[in-house]
Amino acid sequence: MSATEVDFDVDLRELQGQAGVDTLCDFICAIGRRLGKPVFMSAEGQYGYPLLGFDPAADRVVLLADPLDHG
Repeated sequence: MSATEVDFDVDLRELQGQAGVDTLCDFICAIGRRLGKPVFMSAEGQYGYPLLGFDPAADRVVLLADPLDHG
């Protein structure tokens, strides 16, 4: 979508249990570590409202949205 961003789609229905979630988190971490930047994951159509992200300072994927906030 832009020269400064990397966009891709992930179908969360295809994750196979915890192992699938772990693989997705490993992928997000690998991208963030390689680029040395935060990585954000948003729901489709909700650009600008990230749910998960790689935090370089914490060196891990963190929850960015309140799971009970459905607004």
